[in-house]
Amino acid sequence: MIYKLPKLKYNYDALEPYFDKKTMKIHHIKHHQTYVNNLNNILSQTEFKEYTQKKLLSNLNILPQKYQLLVRNNLGGHFNHSFFWKNLKKNTILKGELKNSIEKKFSSVEKFQEEFVKHAMNHFGSGWVWLVKSKGDLLITTTSNQDNPLMNYNFILIKGFPIIALDLWEHSYYLKYQNNKLDYIKSYFKIINWDEATKQYLKY
Repeated sequence: MIYKLPKLKYNYDALEPYFDKKTMKIHHIKHHQTYVNNLNNILSQTEFKEYTQKKLLSNLNILPQKYQLLVRNNLGGHFNHSFFWKNLKKNTILKGELKNSIEKKFSSVEKFQEEFVKHAMNHFGSGWVWLVKSKGDLLITTTSNQDNPLMNYNFILIKGFPIIALDLWEHSYYLKYQNNKLDYIKSYFKIINWDEATKQYLKY
């Protein structure tokens, strides 16, 4: 399997003023492309290059020890960013079954946002904050570096299927928000692609 940088379904300035054009462009064609290049180089040296992303992510221990961390970081980076790009769109509305489930779990959409912000702000260092569906339940969790909730339990706290995700690495917000991480996190609620999130929720 040859991994490729996914094309965005929107222009780099489509998420202004929340996510700026310059950051989006660098984030996509520099940071994400590096993960793709590294991943193809690593997997070309193994017998596991034909495995799907999800099969590799959930079975990293089957790889030779010398490749495990490299694949974990670079496949994680590729999967997380590919998921993230699809998760962004202005002017969609949270509704239907996902909205009902969020309200049932967190009491209200506002309470859900508060919990999401709290998890994101309390996460130390680089990583991601996720809303996942785990055994039929909705949970908020964070992962370090490029780990994600599909990986082996020994890498993560909560295993589940991603519904939404926000990149907490400084490269994703520092050009626009500098060290104001809180404003960056809050801006994310303005551009969540709830149509895509609902599709992910109903899939599992």
